Amino acid sequence: MRIAIISVSDKGKELASNIKEKLDDDSTVIKVDSYHKNVKKYFPILFYEYDAIIAIMASGILIRSIAPLIESKVTDPAVLNIDDNGNFVISMLSGHLGGANKLTKKIAGLIDATPVITTSTDVNKKLGIDVLAQDLYLSIDNTKEILFFNKAILDGKKLTFTLNQDRNFDYLFDYLKNITLEMDVFFEYSNDVDADEIHVTLEGHEMILKERKIVVGIGCRRGKEYEKILDAFTKSISQLNIHKSRVSMLASAEIKKDEEGILKLSQNLNVPVNFVEIDKLKLFESRDVAKSEFVYSKFGIYGVCEPSALITAGFDSKLIYKKTSYGGVTISVALSK
Repeated sequence: MRIAIISVSDKGKELASNIKEKLDDDSTVIKVDSYHKNVKKYFPILFYEYDAIIAIMASGILIRSIAPLIESKVTDPAVLNIDDNGNFVISMLSGHLGGANKLTKKIAGLIDATPVITTSTDVNKKLGIDVLAQDLYLSIDNTKEILFFNKAILDGKKLTFTLNQDRNFDYLFDYLKNITLEMDVFFEYSNDVDADEIHVTLEGHEMILKERKIVVGIGCRRGKEYEKILDAFTKSISQLNIHKSRVSMLASAEIKKDEEGILKLSQNLNVPVNFVEIDKLKLFESRDVAKSEFVYSKFGIYGVCEPSALITAGFDSKLIYKKTSYGGVTISVALSK
């Protein structure tokens, strides 16, 4: 997640600095930038350049600033509102698909504040269909149906999930078993459903949830033990609450194609690994990729795990876990559009 923090007062600026310092250490936060004052100038830029905006200011200023920019729950960034004293963190916009509710709880925990969330499903302890999609990294084919299905969930109606019987859906079953929110679901199976899709139906309404590609990029020192690579992989996806059965592919550079630890991980997970050509890595550009002069001096490329993951995930993919080192192993995670 790329996050912008904007403040208008000196006290708010100090709080922004505190939040940024804490978020910079979070591997699931790709980038954090701070802005101060000039809200009329900055908001039109922040709204389209960041996944989330944390606004430390009065709610009136925030609402007037973002009102002309709001377009859709599908495309709008998450927007949070915090008072200057850091007493309350309020989820203001894109609570579900944008991740504002989840980020609100995270930020409140970091600064010992009270999270304020007002979405109906959450306050009634129900699991929204868009929350499930967001948590499991699924796209929604018809977002106009979200309101119908969430209202049905609030009314206690049972949804039918139709799955392909040849696909391992352990990630879905584990999620529904462990989530504290309620959703009544009946499962049925059909070969007419694509393996990467979940068809949700009720009373003539249908929504298709489709798996977005999750790619785990791996870099490592030569001859790194399988156990060390597995440990790094497990810790990384655990921080994202990603079940191993949900990982689509592994990725690394072609210079790692003989690494037994990576090959063994691919085999044991039954997940393919893509070794990206050096020429593609040399040409790849992304504002979110960390550049390593050490790696460049040895291989002529600025990185392995991040660019390999992004290239494998495809055009317009994004990092959801920045390069993190685990004793000679580096891991990143990219998500397709």
